[in-house]
Amino acid sequence: MAISMVRTIIIYAAMVISMRVMGKRQLGELEPAEFVVAILIADIAASPLSDHGTPLLYGLAPVLTLVFCEVIMSFFVMKSVRFRRLLSGTPSVIIEKGKISQAEMKRNRYTLDELAEHLRKSGVTDISSVKYAVLETDGSLSAEQYEADMPVTMKTLGLDVPEEAATAQLIVSDGVILNENLHRIGQDKKWLETQVKKRGFSTLDNIFLIIADKNGITYSLEKE
Repeated sequence: MAISMVRTIIIYAAMVISMRVMGKRQLGELEPAEFVVAILIADIAASPLSDHGTPLLYGLAPVLTLVFCEVIMSFFVMKSVRFRRLLSGTPSVIIEKGKISQAEMKRNRYTLDELAEHLRKSGVTDISSVKYAVLETDGSLSAEQYEADMPVTMKTLGLDVPEEAATAQLIVSDGVILNENLHRIGQDKKWLETQVKKRGFSTLDNIFLIIADKNGITYSLEKE
């Protein structure tokens, strides 16, 4: 049992490190080559876990080799446009000036249901309002609407917006102060304690969550 646990911990650590080395991407944002590598790593790592007769090195060596190959390919992808197009493909214009390109949809085996779904996720329900829609190499759809159909912004209304407004940060998580985020909004622990008292809390131990910007607490939640 102990050997099984140790093997599992080692494989788990190797997998986590491998994914970190490959970069910060969500599963749906992986390029085809990266997706293949992720599947192969998962399949190879499963073998030493299920079969204790398989030497651990037989599972780790292929995983490390795949990660090394992925890092090398990523280097060439950054340096060569041709290699990047060969490995990852090129984006496809699905909608141009409000007209759907049926040829591009057939070439990418992209259905109308998928197009409608991706447009809805972009906040678009009317296809006629789309000026351009591009199917990216990771399978996501980037849509741009006609100017008249775009959401109204402060800039389009001609209103000035203060640029100094700080982004709200998670300051307290389950009673623990996140000092890095607190410093990011230009404040310190003493300021936080003052803000907490204004909210009616006697101690941080009773607080589950605090979100704040440099002007004060924007959201707080007491522990249940």
